[in-house]
Amino acid sequence: MTEPDTAAVREQGRPDGGSGPSSARVLLADPDVDAGRELVLALGRHRVDVAVCADGAEALLRLGAIRPDLLIVSADLPGVDALTLIQVLRRSMDLPVLVGTGPRNAETAARALAAGATACVARPYRAPELLAFIMGTAAEPAVEPLADSELRVGPIRLDARGHHVRVDGRPLTLPLREFEILHYLMRHPGRVITRDELHHQVWRTARPPAANTINVQITRLRRRLTATTSAVQIRTVRGMGYRMDVPAPGGG
Repeated sequence: MTEPDTAAVREQGRPDGGSGPSSARVLLADPDVDAGRELVLALGRHRVDVAVCADGAEALLRLGAIRPDLLIVSADLPGVDALTLIQVLRRSMDLPVLVGTGPRNAETAARALAAGATACVARPYRAPELLAFIMGTAAEPAVEPLADSELRVGPIRLDARGHHVRVDGRPLTLPLREFEILHYLMRHPGRVITRDELHHQVWRTARPPAANTINVQITRLRRRLTATTSAVQIRTVRGMGYRMDVPAPGGG
């Protein structure tokens, strides 16, 4: 399968005719040429520069050439497969990697995350979901690392080793699952976290939890945080997942 003429398609997808700086560079490794063309157009409208390749071997070559801000790789990539590509990448580059998986393909997603993927997204790809991830990754991180096991986001301070949470200096007691969800959200403030990602990173089970389980846990955690502070909020991003919103530095 040949690669689409991404340069030509990209120019059509840029509302400014291709002029001006890109907000991000993305490398898409996917054998589905039509999906590649659609993403070049859809993300190009938001000044995201997308390069497309159809197999893993070419992806390895182009990674060094274009130095992308994000790699999106199909789970069924031919040639050098997705898991091998991620493992090779992790030896030399600290790059966010999204793996496109089929619906309800929990085993593939779990293997990809274990290999070093940042998150998994459902195929066919949805441009708004990818754009939210790209913008969240590009944003200035609001997390403040303290000790190896501690994080601070806004007024929230979390000690993973001691299983302690403080909000504005006051202790906040959380059940284990809510604590783990908060810990993961605090590691990625401002970025949309999909339900699949929470499943694999927090529940860590082969089969996903019951349909409403994640929603219930998020609702309980949100209620506890809202009772203690308004500076940090967990928002539901419809059709995608959840995002921890924090005030900009110096914004109060």
